[in-house]
Amino acid sequence: MSFPDHSSLLGVGPDLKNIEVMLNHSELFRAECKGLIQETDKAWRRMQNDDQKRLDQRVRDIQFLIKELQLKLEEVILETDALMTLQSSVVKALEGTKEPLRVTVLCLEERMKRFPAERVEDEVERELLKEQEVLKGVASLLERTVEQMSEQIRLNRSAKYHLEKDLKEKSEAQHIDNSCVVMTTHSIGNLQLSTTKSTSLPSLTVTPKQWENISDINIAKAEHQKTNSESMRALVQSVLEQTAADMQKQFQATTTAFQTHIQEIKSAKSQMEEKLPEILSEIFSQERLREDLQVAITENEHSLNLANTRLAMRLQRPGKEQCYDLAQAQLLTEIQHLTSHIKKLREETTQSQEQQRAVVRCKLRMEEDVDMKASSLYIDEVICTQLREPVRIHTF
Repeated sequence: MSFPDHSSLLGVGPDLKNIEVMLNHSELFRAECKGLIQETDKAWRRMQNDDQKRLDQRVRDIQFLIKELQLKLEEVILETDALMTLQSSVVKALEGTKEPLRVTVLCLEERMKRFPAERVEDEVERELLKEQEVLKGVASLLERTVEQMSEQIRLNRSAKYHLEKDLKEKSEAQHIDNSCVVMTTHSIGNLQLSTTKSTSLPSLTVTPKQWENISDINIAKAEHQKTNSESMRALVQSVLEQTAADMQKQFQATTTAFQTHIQEIKSAKSQMEEKLPEILSEIFSQERLREDLQVAITENEHSLNLANTRLAMRLQRPGKEQCYDLAQAQLLTEIQHLTSHIKKLREETTQSQEQQRAVVRCKLRMEEDVDMKASSLYIDEVICTQLREPVRIHTF
C-alpha cells in the first residue's frame, strides 16, 4: 500500500533545510561565543593579574622611595636642629662679648681721668687697646657667623620642604595605588557613588625615569645641604673655641699688665713716701742751721760792736797817748775779722734759705707725685679691678 508524497504540496522540505542550516549556524555561533567568553575571561584575568603585579611593584617602589625620603628628612631635621642649637650658642657667645667690651671701654675712659703727667701709653694702655680690638673682632666674626648659619638653616629648611612635599605626594600616590590593588569589580560601584571627580584622565607627562629622578634630586640636594651644614657646624665649633681662647688669653694678658703696673705704682709711691720724712728732716735741719747761723751772726755783731766801742773810746785818749800800740792793732784786726765773719755767716744764711726753698719745692713735687700715684693707683686697683673682676669669658 503506497502513500502519496505531500511534501511538495505542503512546502515542508525547504523550510527544514533552512532551519537545519540556521541551527548549525546558531550552534557554531554559540561555540564561538563560548570560546570568546573563555578567551576574554582568560585575557581580563591575565591583565588583572598583570595589573596587580605592576601595582604591587609600583607600591614597593613608592615604599622604597618613601623610606629613603623619610630617612633623609629625619637626617635633615636632626641636622637643622643641631645647627640651630649651635647658632643659639653663637648668639650667646656674641652676647657674651658685650659686657667685656663695655668694661674695657670703661677702663680706658677711667684711665683718661688720670693726671696729665700720668696719662702715658703704658703697658696697661696697650693691652686694653689690644683687648678692645680683639673683642670687636670676635663680635664682628660671630655676627657674620650667625648670618651664615641663618642662611644655611634657610637652605636646610628649603631641602626639608621639598622632601616633605615629595613625601606627601608619594604617600598620596601610595594610598591611591594601594586602593587600586584592593579594588574589585564589586567596589567600583561604591567608588563611583562616593566620588565627584571627573573621569577624564589627565595628561601624563612624567616618565618613570623622571619620576624616580625627582626624589633622587631632592635627596641629593638634601644630602648636599646636610653635608654643608655638618661642615659649618664643625667650623663654627672651632671658631667658638678659638675666639673664647683668644679672648681669655688677651683678658689674662691685660689683667697681668694691670697687676704689674699696680705693683710698680705701689713701689714708686712707697719710695717717695719713704723719702718724704728725710726731706722734712732736711727742711727742719736747714731751719735749725739758720737759727744757729743767726745766733752766730748776733754774737759776732755783739763782738764787733764791742770792738768798735773800744776803738772809739781809745780815740778819746790824750793826743800824746794815742799810740798805735798792740791793743790798737788787735782791735783793728778783730774788727776786720769779725766783719768778714759776719759777711760770711750772712752769705751762708742766704744759701741755707735757698737750700731750704729747693728742698721745700722738692717736697711739694714729691707730695704732688704721691697724690698722682695715689690717684692712678685708685683708678687701676680699685675702679678698673672692680669693673673687671665680675667679667667671665665662657666657652659655649
